Amino acid sequence: MRILTVVGNRPQFVKAAPLSVALREAGLDEVVVHTGQHWDDELSAVFFEELALPDPAHRLDLRTADVDTLTPALRRVVDAERPDVVLVLGDTNSTLAGARAARAAGIRIAHVEAGLRSGDVSMPEERARIEVDRLADLLLCPDRRSAETLRSERVTGRAEVVGDVMADATLRFAPIARERVSPPHDAGTYVIATVHREANVRPERLARIADGLSRLDEPVVFPAHPRTAGVLAASVLELGSNVELREPLGYLAFASAASQARVIATDSGGLQKEAYWYGVPCVTMRPSTEWVDTVAVGANVLVDDDPDAIVAAVRAATFPEDAPSLYGDGHAAERIARALLA
Repeated sequence: MRILTVVGNRPQFVKAAPLSVALREAGLDEVVVHTGQHWDDELSAVFFEELALPDPAHRLDLRTADVDTLTPALRRVVDAERPDVVLVLGDTNSTLAGARAARAAGIRIAHVEAGLRSGDVSMPEERARIEVDRLADLLLCPDRRSAETLRSERVTGRAEVVGDVMADATLRFAPIARERVSPPHDAGTYVIATVHREANVRPERLARIADGLSRLDEPVVFPAHPRTAGVLAASVLELGSNVELREPLGYLAFASAASQARVIATDSGGLQKEAYWYGVPCVTMRPSTEWVDTVAVGANVLVDDDPDAIVAAVRAATFPEDAPSLYGDGHAAERIARALLA
């Protein structure tokens, strides 16, 4: 069986590592296409080096997140490779473009992280999740809640609960990261912050988030996505002396820093989960989340872009002592390979 895996951004590179291993071990022939949605070296090439991923067979180097640009380019790759299945991950524009290209070519679609919903259809990621799930033939769900969501929406594809492949990567690489890379400050004495969502890099929202981070009493290590750094510079947004604006970190350096932080403040979906697996409390600078269980058990707090709420939540953040296991056991990639074979 021939699998065409579409990747385009940082979380997808992380998920692709354990998946590629599991697909090879199951005897599946994987062809990777990198759309170029993220093209900065620290957000793309470094992952293939650090995670020992096979070089993509196709590098589209499109340097855009525009779905209408990505889709025809991916369609050409699908037509050239004629895979049995196109595998798409998550909820990005590359995910949506890959699913649309596969459907147009009459190729079956498998969606990793199917069934997730934040309930906020103003987010492009939410709209992408819904459309991709409706197109997919095989829906690979991280938990039972996601599978129930698909059933309630009467989605026609076959849903299987496999766990979260990001857990596979986190459990595999976090110990290696801590061994190889020292944290930016003594463990437990700093905050890691990331901001990259389209809504949050609008100047007015980013200014409020920056205000909240700048009022904290401890160092805030802020590796800035290139788009975020550009808005900060263009809008001349001032950061407090406690905020350390940095270039994007490589995966291992970031995993070391995040897993040893006192608190993670983020608008990332994937990092909310990673924080949970690290045992680090999370403050999410969004009005909603698709990872609602992390909020329900008290490991994650939603604060939107309210600077006062950011300050209060970070100061009060603690990780619950009785936190249950969520989103898998580190073997999702193997289950995905078996589901594809079936």
